[in-house]
Amino acid sequence: MCQSTEASGEGRKVICIEDLSVYYDETLALNNVSLSVGAGDYIGVIGPNGGGKTTLVKSILGLVQPTSGTIEIFGKSPGEVGRLIGYVPQVTNLDKKFPITVYEALLTGRLKSKLSMFQKYRTVDIEKVDLILEQVGILKLKNRMISELSGGEFQKMLIGRALAIEPELLILDEPTASVDAHSRDNIFNLLYELNKKITIVLVTHDLLAVSTYVKSLACINESLVYHGDAEINENIVNSLYGCPIELIAHGVPHRVLKSHTGEK
Repeated sequence: MCQSTEASGEGRKVICIEDLSVYYDETLALNNVSLSVGAGDYIGVIGPNGGGKTTLVKSILGLVQPTSGTIEIFGKSPGEVGRLIGYVPQVTNLDKKFPITVYEALLTGRLKSKLSMFQKYRTVDIEKVDLILEQVGILKLKNRMISELSGGEFQKMLIGRALAIEPELLILDEPTASVDAHSRDNIFNLLYELNKKITIVLVTHDLLAVSTYVKSLACINESLVYHGDAEINENIVNSLYGCPIELIAHGVPHRVLKSHTGEK
């Protein structure tokens, strides 16, 4: 499954996971998961809390070592990928009071791995950051402290920081969990545009995002419950969440969940 059909382009395999299992001591987090993501895909990863979504992301990033199975990112082990991956973590895991401006936060993404004591940013770094700030819609906030940003502005700053390294794969962990509806729509519209050039993996509880924006879907609950088109049926959702479909589907467009047989 994980053999790339082409060295580059749409046929290129970006993520290839085979028979991945992860234990934390004696606690099973992922069980025999196999997943393939091609270049240009925009995949949503959904599942219940404690279902293994975060462990899957950490495994892709090389932060968690598999108990068994293999992971290849761009044909390499996660530890060899370097700046090909941009990562947007959950806001709840970050210190918003850190004394740094939006501009400075993005500039840190331009730093190389080997630092010198008096390293200076190049003109190309400064120009690139200005372009990214404009792209994510917060150029006018470049001199504002990150502690002064709203939830949506802070999330756009994090996306900009991830883009500063010029990645080919962007991974986001619940990017709309702490924002209002307007900011959520702005963020998903931004990701839609970014996907024209970057492969995206989106971990989310937001079924509206799954229904409207992503191209494919991976459903994780320790094992891989489903991987395919963004339209899923009642049995898949029930196997993920263990509750009636109406509780999940309320207010969500029908592209997420197929109509019940005989529904009027």
